[in-house]
Amino acid sequence: MQNKFFYDEPNATSQLASSLLYLLPTSNHIPIVIVCIGTDRSTGDALGPLVGTMLGQKGTLPFYVYGTLKDPIHAVNLEDKLQDIRQQHKHAFLIAIDACLGRVKNIGMVTVEKGPLKPGAAVNKNLPSVGDAHITGIVNVSGFMEFFVLQNTRLHLVMNMAETIATGIYEAGIQLKKQQRFASLHTNELKYKLSE
Repeated sequence: MQNKFFYDEPNATSQLASSLLYLLPTSNHIPIVIVCIGTDRSTGDALGPLVGTMLGQKGTLPFYVYGTLKDPIHAVNLEDKLQDIRQQHKHAFLIAIDACLGRVKNIGMVTVEKGPLKPGAAVNKNLPSVGDAHITGIVNVSGFMEFFVLQNTRLHLVMNMAETIATGIYEAGIQLKKQQRFASLHTNELKYKLSE
């Protein structure tokens, strides 16, 4: 399964949806929490909060979403927010979303991977790892004055990447709801047959 693709590929949203569904827990009883990391004070670092805001505008999802433009999760409040999330959603499956820097040829690439994300690594911040899975988007070039590079990233690119990621997550949510409905119908059917 392809878990790396450019945001503007024709089937980018469906690739993201299927990559994400592959990583999600199969149990209906595990809450799924999306943690969008970043700040609206830096164009490049606004990818996460933009995704969170866009998800909030897309309608009901089988996920809990934290980190928006209005209420961002960033370096200063990350530990406190994670503690709050873990208290509210016991044994949740966390998906972290963040912008990252990479090579010139990879700008615009989105990656969906299993395991935690290390936020702030590009700007040498020591922050806690986040997530059972993560989605990252390469918004600019790494290797030199990272903080300045994030500040001077094109908003057009970040907005379009955020839209692709949010739409892909929304598609995954719709498919997950269908799977859960089918599973519960199947369970009810079995219960009915057993009670006959």
